[in-house]
Amino acid sequence: MHDPAACAWLALAAACAFAGMGWLALAMPVHAQQAWGTVPARRQLRRLRRLGAAAVLLALPCTLGSDHASMAVLVWVMLLAAAALATALLLARGARAMRWLAPWVRPG
Repeated sequence: MHDPAACAWLALAAACAFAGMGWLALAMPVHAQQAWGTVPARRQLRRLRRLGAAAVLLALPCTLGSDHASMAVLVWVMLLAAAALATALLLARGARAMRWLAPWVRPG
């Protein structure tokens, strides 16, 4: 894959997958507690959940822009797995580092 446009679509898909998995993780009260020291309001957790779902779904059309459909779906699933692993490792290493994904959240 040497097409610059395909590479750009793939990079955007990877960013969407990682952000989506991070937002979904931060929407869980346990991980929110780890990241901010307290659990944000339910409204903020719901917003994080919606953003996470939207970003994960947005990664699919981005992969479709990079390759044909059968390969794009496979790449999307692999990106989601890699993003989930990266999110889990980041949460295990230092959950406070995840706060940059949601700077608008004001816990308390």
